[in-house]
Parts: sequence; structure tokens; C-alpha cells
Amino acid sequence: MKVGRLEAFSDGVIAIAITLLVLEIHVTPTGDESLWRALGHEWPSFVGYAISFLTIGIVWINHHALLDLVGRADRGLMGWNLFLLGAIGLLPFTTGLMAEHLTDGSLGRSAVAVYALSMAVVGSGFLGLWWHLGRHTALLADGVTDAGVAARLRRTLPGPAVYVVAALVGLLNAPIGLAVTAAPAVYFALAPRGDSN
Repeated sequence: MKVGRLEAFSDGVIAIAITLLVLEIHVTPTGDESLWRALGHEWPSFVGYAISFLTIGIVWINHHALLDLVGRADRGLMGWNLFLLGAIGLLPFTTGLMAEHLTDGSLGRSAVAVYALSMAVVGSGFLGLWWHLGRHTALLADGVTDAGVAARLRRTLPGPAVYVVAALVGLLNAPIGLAVTAAPAVYFALAPRGDSN
């Protein structure tokens, strides 16, 4: 399969997922409550939106960077790509779940854990893509080295692990677990690229 078709399909799924995030924000003033106060009560939704939007945005950027290194796609690469897209498609749901229950004690801790684990699944999809490319180097574009793919795989490894830690922390303390969940997006947004072939 031509990489352009894979990229176009992926862009469509990612665009829909990132757009659906905003639908999880619901503001309904009650009684004589002001709109500003109602907006303030929805802070978990805005925080979840920001974290998920940044994460999906980083995924989109890194996905394009990954596909720039691919000359052609096989069924295995398409399978891993579908796994990644399926995980991304789940983020609007887990974002809404986390935001709705963040301040609800035990329920909030569980919701943050589910949210963090859904991020770990997204990271695992990226690991799967790099792992597949490392094992099937004939798929790589001209000039891309095995060492370059291995370096990118190593750079991707911490993401899912941090999300699993965030889930465990979230089971103990929801706001701290949420902060740890945000850390990989910030890391991948700011870390030096080191994109040698």
C-alpha cells in the first residue's frame, strides 16, 4: 500500500478524535449561578481537553514524522496503525469519563487510572509501529538506517511506562495522577528531536 493513503486515512481519524474532545465539555448554569461560576466548575473538563488535545497533537506530528521514513506499508504496519488509531479514537470517551469524575473521591481515582491507561495504549501503538519498522527494514524509505529506527524506538519507550505509573499514582491521588499523565505530552512537545537517519 502507498504510504499516502495510510497517512490520509490516519489524518482523518485523528482530526475526528481531536474534534470530538470539545463535545465532552458541558456547561449548564443552575439556578442563579453565573455563567462564569458554571465555567469554573467545569475545570476538570478544560484540563482534560488540554491534556488530550496536546497529546493527540503530538501524536499527529510524530505520526507524520514516522511516515516520512516509510517507503511502503505492509499489512503489519497497517495493523499497528489501526491499533494506534483505535486507541486515539477512545481518548474523547476516557477524557470525558475522567473529567466527569475527577473530583468524586474513589470514583475519580479510578477514572484517572482509566484515562492514563488509555494513554498507555496510544503509546503502545507507537511502540508497535517502530518495532514493526525495526523488524521489516525493507519498508523504510531510502537513506533511513536501522540505527535511526532503533533510536526512535528507544525514545518512544518511556511514554507507555510513564502512563502506567500515572495510572498507579492516580489510584492513590487523582490530581497528581493527572499531572503525571500530562508529563509525556510535555516531554514529547519539548524534547530535542535527534532525528538522524
